[in-house]
Amino acid sequence: MFVYLSKKIAIPNGVKLRSLAWNCEQGWIACGGDSGLLKVLKLDTGSGADKGKAPNNLSMNQTLDGHEGSIMVVGWNENYRKLTSSDSNGLIIVWMLHKGMWFEEMINNRNKSIVRDLRWTGDGQKICIVYEDGAVIVGSVDGNRLWGKELKRNLSHVEWSPDGRYILFGTVSGEVHIYDSASGTYLSKLPLYCVEDSPNQPKIVGLHWYDGSEGYNDSKTPSLSICFDNGRCQIMRSEVDEKPTLIDTGMRSSNMQWNTQGTVLAIGGVQTASTATGDKKEVSMVQFYNPFGQHLRTLKVPGSGISAISWEGTGLRIALAVDSFIYFANVRPDYKWGYFNKCLVYSFTKVERPEHCVIFWNTKTNEKYTKYVKRLLHVKAAGDNCVLVTKTEDMAGQHIVILCNEIGSPVDSKYIDMECLYVAMTATHVIVCSEEMIYVWQYRSLLTTKSDMVDPHYLAGLGSNILRKDSRERLFHVDENLAPLSQAEMSSNEAVVFTTKPKLSTNDAICVVCASDKYVFVGRESGTINVYTLPNISLVHKFVLTCRPFMMELNCTSSKMSVIDINGVLSFYKLPEADQFSTSPKPGDRLNFERKDVWDMKWASDNSELFAMMEKTRMYIFRGLEPEEPVLSSAYLCTFNKLKIRAVLLDEIMSEPDHPQKDFVLTFETKSLRDTRELLSSVSITDAYAFIEENPHPRLWKLLAEASLEKMDFTVAEKAFVKCEDYKGIQFVKKLRLLAEKMKQQAEVATYFKRFDEAERIYKEIDRKDLAVELRIRLGDWFKVVQLVQEGGGDDCLIQNAWNHIGDYYADRQKWAKAVQYYSQAKNYEKLVEFYYLLEDYKAMERLIDQLPEGSTLLVTLATKFASVGFSTSAVAAFLKGCEVKAAVDCCVELNQWDQAVHLAEQHQLPEIPVYLARYANHLVEKDNICHAVELYKKAGKHTEAAKLLTKLAQRSGKQQKHLRAKQFHVLAAREIDKQRKKLLDTKTNTTAQQALDAMLQHDSSTGHDKSLDNAWHGAEAYHFFMLCHRQAYENQIDSAIITAMRLMEYDDVLDELEVYALIALTAYWAKNWGACSKAFIRLEALEAKPPEDDLVLTTDNVGGDANPQVDQMLANIHSNLSKINVKQGSAAKAAEDEMEGMRKKFQDLAMKIFIKNPPDHNQPSKAHCPHCTANIHDWASQCPRCNTQLHACIVTGRTITTTNYYTCRVCKHRAYDHEIYRFKFCPLCHAPNQ
Repeated sequence: MFVYLSKKIAIPNGVKLRSLAWNCEQGWIACGGDSGLLKVLKLDTGSGADKGKAPNNLSMNQTLDGHEGSIMVVGWNENYRKLTSSDSNGLIIVWMLHKGMWFEEMINNRNKSIVRDLRWTGDGQKICIVYEDGAVIVGSVDGNRLWGKELKRNLSHVEWSPDGRYILFGTVSGEVHIYDSASGTYLSKLPLYCVEDSPNQPKIVGLHWYDGSEGYNDSKTPSLSICFDNGRCQIMRSEVDEKPTLIDTGMRSSNMQWNTQGTVLAIGGVQTASTATGDKKEVSMVQFYNPFGQHLRTLKVPGSGISAISWEGTGLRIALAVDSFIYFANVRPDYKWGYFNKCLVYSFTKVERPEHCVIFWNTKTNEKYTKYVKRLLHVKAAGDNCVLVTKTEDMAGQHIVILCNEIGSPVDSKYIDMECLYVAMTATHVIVCSEEMIYVWQYRSLLTTKSDMVDPHYLAGLGSNILRKDSRERLFHVDENLAPLSQAEMSSNEAVVFTTKPKLSTNDAICVVCASDKYVFVGRESGTINVYTLPNISLVHKFVLTCRPFMMELNCTSSKMSVIDINGVLSFYKLPEADQFSTSPKPGDRLNFERKDVWDMKWASDNSELFAMMEKTRMYIFRGLEPEEPVLSSAYLCTFNKLKIRAVLLDEIMSEPDHPQKDFVLTFETKSLRDTRELLSSVSITDAYAFIEENPHPRLWKLLAEASLEKMDFTVAEKAFVKCEDYKGIQFVKKLRLLAEKMKQQAEVATYFKRFDEAERIYKEIDRKDLAVELRIRLGDWFKVVQLVQEGGGDDCLIQNAWNHIGDYYADRQKWAKAVQYYSQAKNYEKLVEFYYLLEDYKAMERLIDQLPEGSTLLVTLATKFASVGFSTSAVAAFLKGCEVKAAVDCCVELNQWDQAVHLAEQHQLPEIPVYLARYANHLVEKDNICHAVELYKKAGKHTEAAKLLTKLAQRSGKQQKHLRAKQFHVLAAREIDKQRKKLLDTKTNTTAQQALDAMLQHDSSTGHDKSLDNAWHGAEAYHFFMLCHRQAYENQIDSAIITAMRLMEYDDVLDELEVYALIALTAYWAKNWGACSKAFIRLEALEAKPPEDDLVLTTDNVGGDANPQVDQMLANIHSNLSKINVKQGSAAKAAEDEMEGMRKKFQDLAMKIFIKNPPDHNQPSKAHCPHCTANIHDWASQCPRCNTQLHACIVTGRTITTTNYYTCRVCKHRAYDHEIYRFKFCPLCHAPNQ
């Protein structure tokens, strides 16, 4: 950073100032002095380029009356716009602003002691006032007293913690105590390490805790500072920090304050210095430090002492109360920024984030890219890249050098184990220095740099070993007499780090570094400069400056070096030729030039004698050592090239860093460039040629060449192009001379100056629309091409090409709807497929199927896109038209359209479909997703296989006592069998009787071994009547329940025998049918223990019909996956037998109790009659014993139907009495709607 005095305001009548406060939000300055003097001032602030210069006028100058004693303390409440002041008599006044004037709002006078300090909280809600006698008052912004306390110690300072939880009190005896802000309870004493070894207890002159309102550079940045009158200062991270930063300023301090960003600490005081005659003289000064104790700058101030310090809200100015004057000093901060390739990269902090926010702003396109970087230390830029230097968090002392491009993307990075204090960058190298070590990284070779970045003569003189694409690193000590690398090391094809053994320290630390394409200059605190060559690094020269350098820069030819020392004095040194270099330190060849208060400078990149410098608020441009007229500006210099200076107003950008404006990027022209423009517009070409010969520069010759072209003077134009070494310009002039017509020459000149409409007009005037079309094609202006072709300047092929390019134009900008309009006109089906898909216009994609020729490869692409979004029908149509039948089948398989896949496979006689079907079913069964496997078989038309799986699911549910679920699975299985039988008898599928017969035989062979499939509805009937019996029993329909229970004897192959006969016994007992009850108990007592059964073993035949070993193997895998065998042997079987034996004993005992009282009668008469032979039958009979006629059960009541009036379900074909079924809307068995 750099600081310089910019303005002085005198207080009337020479009243000495004692207090000063600058309002950070509104810019008011309150100053208090002797005799009750209290003033509120406000400085005018400019805008744009004038904002950084010193203001000359006061927009407010009001004297506030009310105090009689000396104003000891003033303080602002910025949030509520209140001013608090206190004088030596103890009077406190709170002032408020009303209609542009300040008035008294509240007054308080304790009359016991004087106020030593007062502080508002960061949010302005509370104030703490401390008196010299130890009294403390904490109040609110509305004037209410929150609490007060009398401390048994004399107080001098007070400060709030950033979160408002604690209050720090500084005592007259030099101690700091911490209290709770809510209750005033004493908590602890702050340790003061900086004065532990002091013989006398010093007094506190400053106590300030940065509140973090502008964010932190680092979460571990110290922010609590305590300063003493002996010049010692302590900066802590928190109130419990055991390792604070300690500073010894070497002067008698009087006051101290942080800037509003918490990045710079200003300490004011007086230092004793010796004059030239040997006399002692006290000098007032302000020393500036960063939070880590590094000294940044010293500002000397005239006067006998600094009584108060206050920062402006932006941190760009500081006000000093000295005697009866207010001095203002401008601060030029060391922003972390860089400029390269029209891209400005800068960093700042945000309150809500702990990282640095780094913005890469393209000043030409106004595009921004934001990155967040932790613990950022440096930003440098050169060539086509920039580097960000950060510190790692996990490893102490390790740093990262990150190489980034224009959009902030990391290109490369290096980890180095050294402290990164100083950084320099060129188009090919990055140089990082600590106090004693130097690290050089060649991040790119000269072959990959732009031609205008490298001196062509220098490039031609380099050896072939240097022109490498890989990187090279070297780390060495500053005291080392570094030798160049050997030929073998230089020719290495791998990235190498050449490291020397580091020494512990040096007596002459590094303080600055700079570099050019040839050399690295390392400055040391003693003024010694080490010169190293690039790219093969070696120490070749040393010389000594007469000052301690702060900033150095080399001109474009590395023949001169500019030096700005720590006092802001700019000087120049001429460098010897390479053959006169010497490693023995000698005084440098200093030029007779010196400028003071310089804080930035930039050499021209194309002229070794031109440079620009910033002196206070003025920018000077020098040719040699002669300055031009200065320009008022506080911009930071970016580039100096082609007689133009690019500068940026970083102060304005940092005020709103998220929204940079192009107005903040300034361009200045040199006087010679401005004069040349005026000459070319006022005098002849010959006179201008003579002037430029006296003041030669490539940019001036280029101006002359352009002016000559405008006037069609090709001779002078060619000479000027030769002078500025513009080969393309020379060829252009030669091309113009070959053109016979003058109008064509004028059109080409207009094209050269980018006046394309004028050139087109000229071509139209000479009736050469073809040349106008060619011009627009070269420019890529296809809209104009279409317009010209429609006017008669081309053919259909040209306009079709133009439409394609216009479509590309909109496609590049993601305006796909516009793009497809032009692709449609151009009939570019390939692009239409791509962008209809992006627009999700699938109907338009379906229309393309009809437009594309059969066999086109685009049909396959189109089908693939349809398949990716699940449009199977359109995908299959595209595949089939594209002659990709197998791909169509694969698409159906992938989209689970198995019915369509089977149909296509059968239609085109593809043998692979059974393999796909079995493979997918096997996968589903492995995942125990049998329901999806059933759905798969249904979609594929494999109803028999689906029925088998459903039957097994029903059996599983039955074993789990889920009878309703078991019935549902049996119903579904039966309906699948019915569908298969209907399919076999379909005359559309089987055109001949022989085909139908073969299909039926195949179905019988696949289901014959499975009884549940042979009689499909048998299982559904079993569970239906089983649940019907229970419902009848619960509804106390005992007669119906016994009939339904007796019918269950036909289903003991499906139901558990124990459950069946136990239900018969129970219902017969309720119906007092002792004969049926007795028979049921006989069957229960005869039951045997069943061995442990294998859980679901699926046996499935070949799903494809023909023998296929691969399919058989896959089906075998399905069977094995469905098998959940739980074999119980030995003790398990014996336990089952013991359990059954116990149940049999219980049945015997129960039967004995029942039938002793109720003898069974086995000759009960039958109540029903056979409808065919009128024989007596039971109500549950399924066959007549006389005529053997099959009888059907009513699915509503469970009784046998003995009449001819009944209802038959159209789906399951089961019957019910008409007078019973009318109560149901759906079939009780299959749940199909009744008709």
